[in-house]
Amino acid sequence: MRLGCAVLLTLGAGTACGGGTPGAHGATGGAAVVRVPQDVRTVQAAVDRVRPGGLVLVSPGVYRESVTVAKPRVVLRGTDRTKVVVDGEFERANGITVTGAGSVVENLTVRNNLANGVLFTGVTDKNLQGAGRAGGSAYDPLDTVKFPPLHGFRASYITAYNNALYGIYAFDARSGVIERSYASGQADSGIYVGQCRPCATVVRDNVTEHNAVGIELTNASERLWVVGNRVTRNRVGLTVNSNDLEALGPQHDAVVAGNAITDNNDDRGPEQADGGFGIGIGAGGARDNLFTRNLVSGNRAAGVVVTDVQGYPASGNSVRGNRISGNGADAVLSVSAVRGNRFAGNGGSAGAVQPRVRAVAQPPGVSFQEVSPPAAQVGMPGDVAGPGRGAVGLPGPVDLEGYPLPSSAGAVPRGRR
Repeated sequence: MRLGCAVLLTLGAGTACGGGTPGAHGATGGAAVVRVPQDVRTVQAAVDRVRPGGLVLVSPGVYRESVTVAKPRVVLRGTDRTKVVVDGEFERANGITVTGAGSVVENLTVRNNLANGVLFTGVTDKNLQGAGRAGGSAYDPLDTVKFPPLHGFRASYITAYNNALYGIYAFDARSGVIERSYASGQADSGIYVGQCRPCATVVRDNVTEHNAVGIELTNASERLWVVGNRVTRNRVGLTVNSNDLEALGPQHDAVVAGNAITDNNDDRGPEQADGGFGIGIGAGGARDNLFTRNLVSGNRAAGVVVTDVQGYPASGNSVRGNRISGNGADAVLSVSAVRGNRFAGNGGSAGAVQPRVRAVAQPPGVSFQEVSPPAAQVGMPGDVAGPGRGAVGLPGPVDLEGYPLPSSAGAVPRGRR
């Protein structure tokens, strides 16, 4: 998190507009299924009409609105991942904001927002969610009692591109899954998980490219797994860090396994705010994390960097059993004291740990608005009109042995194509 909670939690107002024939109604009030545009004209109108635990089913079209899902266990699903588009038109803050526990966003595209593509958060006070207010004198990011975390969320088969901050953003949220999604052209991070302890969250089988940072974890600790992702052609690949802009520091006890983190030297994406470039994995002020079975190669400055930051000493991090090769410096440990940070069995020159990142020339970045749109991505399998299931009982079991060391960047995510 570089720009503070103020901008990152900015929420746009939802559009409420109805019309058409009603959806199927359930016994608890509201509709069990609401179809857009068959039943109502806008996605927000459908969310307003659906009952808790219901399904909003969106047909192909470009929906120029900002959507807020405040009801619990709602499934918001597109019928075509590429052709169902929530478009911020570079005018609205967030594409889709979810504050309803156990809700799901799946199988659609969100683009062109001035903050985030999809945001899951427990911060529900809209007076603190407007542009420039959260993070100011009225908002205390450490107040996790006033804003308890959102419990239960899932983002599946999402395409998020050309958003000014994050593509898929989980902040003050736990018990979730971010999976089978694609993020490009974000001016900060493609996927971000922040301020959770325990996170009880899995980030799996995603692709991030052409972002300032591919995947970012800040003050995100305990029962957090980042597995089986392809993180390539960003300015920086993956960061795990502690800072004082969010509560619950220092960051600790995450697992990063079975990912391909390669060629993060992008000249087609936005610049990283701190000037980072050519780094595969950066762990700043992070503690007691495990990095294993990752392919880390082709990053011009460094493969894996562990460093103290912002008054948080890095300690107890284990970087073992990876394939780290062909980077500017394969392994960098830049700390005032070793404090149990350990590199072992990573191949190549990674056994010779360096004290600093290799200096490399950076190409200029481009505006997030100008990053080329992605190709069509694979949609969710099965019957897209079938019943939805809320994000309950997540993340479920995580089998780390199911995420081996990738043989190449194209080997992950598994079964994608």
